Amino acid sequence: MSAAAVIGTGFIGTVHIEAIRRMGVPVKGALAGSTTSTKSASDRLHLQHSYKDVAEIASDKDVNIVHVTSPNALHFEQVTTLLNSGKHVICEKPLALTAKEGEELLRLAESKGLIHALCFNTRFYPMVHEAKNLVKEGKIGAPTYVKGSYHQDWLLQATDWNWRLEGEKAGELRAIADIGSHLIDQISFVAGLEVESVLADLHTIVKERQKPTGPVQTFTVDTTSKRKTVKMSSDDAAGVLIRYKNGARGTVSISQVSAGRKNNLSWEISGTESAIAYDSVEPEKLWIGHRGIPNEISLKDPTTISSDAARNAFYPGGHIEGFGETFRALFERVYSDIESANRKVDYPNFRDGVTSLRVTDAIAKSSKTQSWIKLD
Repeated sequence: MSAAAVIGTGFIGTVHIEAIRRMGVPVKGALAGSTTSTKSASDRLHLQHSYKDVAEIASDKDVNIVHVTSPNALHFEQVTTLLNSGKHVICEKPLALTAKEGEELLRLAESKGLIHALCFNTRFYPMVHEAKNLVKEGKIGAPTYVKGSYHQDWLLQATDWNWRLEGEKAGELRAIADIGSHLIDQISFVAGLEVESVLADLHTIVKERQKPTGPVQTFTVDTTSKRKTVKMSSDDAAGVLIRYKNGARGTVSISQVSAGRKNNLSWEISGTESAIAYDSVEPEKLWIGHRGIPNEISLKDPTTISSDAARNAFYPGGHIEGFGETFRALFERVYSDIESANRKVDYPNFRDGVTSLRVTDAIAKSSKTQSWIKLD
């Protein structure tokens, strides 16, 4: 079995490494933002090798798949290098900074015949797949209206800081690109809906922040570094109205400044017959709403949910699975595809990444023009 390599060793990069190892796949090494941070991460994570740059990973014959978890602005160049060297790639979202860049990566991956996956891991809670199965089987009728929200509080204070606040690293959008993309993708995945046009209002709530002079890891608080005041322009929060191609309508709320909300992704999909609702804070539950009979709560149990949902469940019913398992469930499908002679893409890939970038590009344009924008 070939080994994997990981670019990025922060919060998400570490989650990737742990999930890969749980599948029994060796992680040969990693690359971080500097020689010092790479060596430190390699020691902390007990990795065999510390890479000096992307070119070294690309030329490593022991590695056939690379996980890219670096800052957004680096994705395009890094993924291009890896694909050109014949490596399969799993990339964190967003795939690139623009839909045009994403399209180039998709064409390159397809022309090389390589596996390409996008890390929309939140699709892989078992009950999210169960919800999709209910829609697919017509249990709620035709989807007509959706509402959703993804709220966090880790950037509430002016002293909160992360590389995602820096436009040169993260791109023009922040809350929408970081978490809004997950929500919009998950709703489309479950309901089988395609976004046609959007009307968006982006908000910069914290207009000035105190940037530490030293590095800060995601979801950590730095109380010791010296700071400087910087003006902010990226979105802390957003409201988006969505028109879907089948005529359905949607309303979504995105925020990284909502006190007390640590990582709350929730949605409700109303159909012509029934409705379904999900909240990631209680990932084992799926609410099913009815008009003339009592509502239901469906619980995760591999013996009672659909076979596709059960593929994402690693423990028996009553044994709670969460965030970390979603990565493993996604990766197992990707790695199985690499090993299979009859490839079946049942996971998000670069095509989904391009679709997401078209949506976020339209959201950015809509907020600027204060008008409905149809996707390209």
